[in-house]
Amino acid sequence: MTLPLAGLTVVEVSSFVAAPLCGVTLSQLGAEVIRVDPIGGAADFRRWPLAESGTSIYWTGLNKGKRSATIDLRSPEGQALVQRLIVEGDGIVVTNAAGLASLSHERLAAMRADVISVLLLGRGDGSTGVDYTVNAAIGFPYVTGPADHAGPINHVLPAWDICCGLYAALAVTAAVRRRDGSGEGADIRVALEDVALATGGNLGFLSEPQINGTQRPRLGNAIYGQYGQDFTSRDGASFMVVLLTGRHFRDLVDVTGTGTAVSAVAEALGADFSSEDDRYRYRDVLSGLFRVWFAEHTAGEITEALSSTTVLFERYRTFAEVVSDDRVVANPLFTRMHQPGIGEYFAPGMPVSFDGVHPASGPAPVLGQDTAGLLAEHLGLSSDEITRLENAGTIAR
Repeated sequence: MTLPLAGLTVVEVSSFVAAPLCGVTLSQLGAEVIRVDPIGGAADFRRWPLAESGTSIYWTGLNKGKRSATIDLRSPEGQALVQRLIVEGDGIVVTNAAGLASLSHERLAAMRADVISVLLLGRGDGSTGVDYTVNAAIGFPYVTGPADHAGPINHVLPAWDICCGLYAALAVTAAVRRRDGSGEGADIRVALEDVALATGGNLGFLSEPQINGTQRPRLGNAIYGQYGQDFTSRDGASFMVVLLTGRHFRDLVDVTGTGTAVSAVAEALGADFSSEDDRYRYRDVLSGLFRVWFAEHTAGEITEALSSTTVLFERYRTFAEVVSDDRVVANPLFTRMHQPGIGEYFAPGMPVSFDGVHPASGPAPVLGQDTAGLLAEHLGLSSDEITRLENAGTIAR
């Protein structure tokens, strides 16, 4: 299979989540992604979780399939090497190192007019911010967690980092397409806070107080505006149940044997449960009726009964349970991969399939393993020149 970005080279000078995720996404699409780190590794090189060997499981996960060069990013000669890798290659760089003037779009464009540079920032004004501080500033922690909880609760998923990295990858592909047609480069900036604010606006979280003067309530595990609730089985398993349509609702009523009680409640309240509005409005009453059936049945019985209906449901699972489940071990998204420093495990490819195939990545490189090869291949440096750079502390391998 020919991947969409085959033959394209991207230089990535990055750390943590958003920029490396952009790079690994471009790599899975076929690009050669060269991750450049300072000698000894960037701040995320030893980030938890760690394997017994001390290798970062986190770092290897976000750098699969890339090539690694370690260069002194503070020295003029090291900065010149990185600039050459960019402008003498395909003229594309992705970075979150806002403080490196040598990687500014202006500096690179003076060397190559059609350069495409992507800078990932914390905030649109250039000030610092990370996923967890950005999240704190835009409202989501006050609608996360139990309904009776008073303070903020952070969610665990670094959602804005992920969205930012994917937006950046999309921006690269769009800029390359434009350049192919017009010859123009691009100065692209993507800010975590802007991504979070845009998402909040697109989903109505920020529009609602402007239009209706109301704030989104905290609902625990319920779903705003439609019926969704968690239930516990007789043997202690937790399930999430979602009813999006009248058919879903009728099927759950039938399987739980609550038809008479639901009709009586509807008559007493003047409610129409064929309406999503009323199913949401009276969700606590309905959940009280359904909860009895769940509490009387085991997880296996619940799964069997609901599987024969249209009801949307899933049992809550831990990460440890998921990795032994068929959704991993029998999923073509995952392949067995040997990662140096970690061993063999199921690693995901790209969640998008092309012609039925999920593009898969090779293992993450050992830090700096490709430094000499890249300088020879891309810049034409001789072995003597590479040895001189190594002896001077400008590169490491």
